[in-house]
Amino acid sequence: MAESPVLELSDTNWEQLVEKSTLPVFVMFYSPTCPYCRTMDPYFRGFANDFPGIVTFGRLDILASPWIAERYGILSTPTFVMFCTGRPFQQMVGGVYPALLKRMVEESISKGNECMKSSTTISYDISGYG
Repeated sequence: MAESPVLELSDTNWEQLVEKSTLPVFVMFYSPTCPYCRTMDPYFRGFANDFPGIVTFGRLDILASPWIAERYGILSTPTFVMFCTGRPFQQMVGGVYPALLKRMVEESISKGNECMKSSTTISYDISGYG
């Protein structure tokens, strides 16, 4: 069985896989009880196969990782967010037409240079001492 192209994200791997990623990361915030999430999941997984090595795809269960969902203001599922240099770049909420999701990814790729220029590097130093 082939490994899934969609990463399962959590509190423990979020920083490494999303915030510090060198590639854009497309995240589906979902809930296991959400019927629209189950409907959108096959399309999301299919798009992950369409953009290997260009965009990283990941899913985050908001019930298992509520702090991350709260941090990014996720109020309903599914919510799709494109991250660039660890920062949210574009967002779409709900059971949308799959073609709109694919277009969102394609537009993010085409605007990637713009995104990289407008984003600033995140400092992970917690210390207040310079």
